[in-house]
Amino acid sequence: MKISNEISSLASIFRKEGFSLYLVGGAVRDFILGKENNDYDFTTDAEPWEVKKLFRRTIDTGIKHGTVTVIFHGEHYEITTFRTEGDYQDSRHPESVHFVKSLEEDLKRRDFTINAFAASLPDGKILDFHDGMKDLKKKMIRAIGNPEERFSEDALRMMRAARFSSQLGFQIEKETLSAMSKLSETITRISAERIKEELWKLINSKEPRLGLEAMRKTGIMECILPELAETYGFEQGGMHHETLYEHLLLALECARDHDYPMTVKLAALFHDIGKTKTREKGDDREWTFYGHDKVSAALTDKIFRRLKTSNEEREAVCHLIANHMFAYSPDWTDSAVRRFINRIGVENINNLFFLRVADMSATVGMRPIPDNLLAFADRINAELEHENALSIKDLKINGEKMKALGIKPGPLMGDILKKLLDEVIENPSLNTEEYLSERAISLAQCQER
Repeated sequence: MKISNEISSLASIFRKEGFSLYLVGGAVRDFILGKENNDYDFTTDAEPWEVKKLFRRTIDTGIKHGTVTVIFHGEHYEITTFRTEGDYQDSRHPESVHFVKSLEEDLKRRDFTINAFAASLPDGKILDFHDGMKDLKKKMIRAIGNPEERFSEDALRMMRAARFSSQLGFQIEKETLSAMSKLSETITRISAERIKEELWKLINSKEPRLGLEAMRKTGIMECILPELAETYGFEQGGMHHETLYEHLLLALECARDHDYPMTVKLAALFHDIGKTKTREKGDDREWTFYGHDKVSAALTDKIFRRLKTSNEEREAVCHLIANHMFAYSPDWTDSAVRRFINRIGVENINNLFFLRVADMSATVGMRPIPDNLLAFADRINAELEHENALSIKDLKINGEKMKALGIKPGPLMGDILKKLLDEVIENPSLNTEEYLSERAISLAQCQER
């Protein structure tokens, strides 16, 4: 493995004092696969206190478990002492760690064979004690040793298996997959934040279907995303020849193929999950799903709260889902187009159209994007080019000017601004400070009577 001059210099300090230093894990794996990866993990036979003696500036990142961050030539390097681990009581953290002098012993505690490579430093010679090279060639995710033991030690490793499957396009080895099925319920012992981190990486990968299918087949999906698991085998009928689950996966894959933002990928995966709650027989014997957009948004909100996502991400994704069934017709007035932009938000328009494209593309047999949608996009662009007022911040009057008119901040001011925006959206020529000031005073006087 080619080693940079900086890392070679770091390693030489260890060698000079009689210690060894190795680069381990994903960076070595990705080098073998020809992928870029600058997320380096180092391991050494030097104990933490010995590492600290070697360098002037260090941080006790996780010294209890043997990890010290070394600040060397302005860069931060996490270096962990060779170790073995005691029993795991919570499917996540070992009760104790024991420092050892054997690299081979240290690598035994890692999760998968393809993550157990080491490159000696500074020469870059790659060491493979667990046939990781064979599994790379087979495109296989296989746990080191007994997979049940590995997943009992750390249940998050099951999500990591699914995630690596999606990121690398690899299959999960039979016994490893079987152990995931047997221990699937232990995933509920893992914090929501850690699960979300792995799940988001999976969804944002090149082959999300592989990981999601591994989760479904092993029962992990039922444990952490029961709303999505419920869509499997769910018939939609009508123009949909595919099941709801297949439709959602196809929508996600379309978002991936177009390299849409993560917000759109998440919305694509969850945009129709409310159909399982809204299906009814219509007059023509076909299924109907009235209000499924709003129900899907509510279910997604529940999922995101459970996974402890940020409020910003949750609100953005749910907003797209709640509005993805918009229906445009050419007879819309210009003011109707402006009201649509106001309701959706200029910053969300592109993502909403991306979601609609993914939704349409995921319907088996659907024609290319209809001219009607392209015409709507043209009309929206025309309105944006005119720079008409589309939100309160675009008005030629603001809170400070209204205070100067004698209107106090509070609910009354907010109501007046909304009414002024409504008038300006209907007639953009009214967006002048003179008119809005007079109108604001008039509205305030009416409210006070």
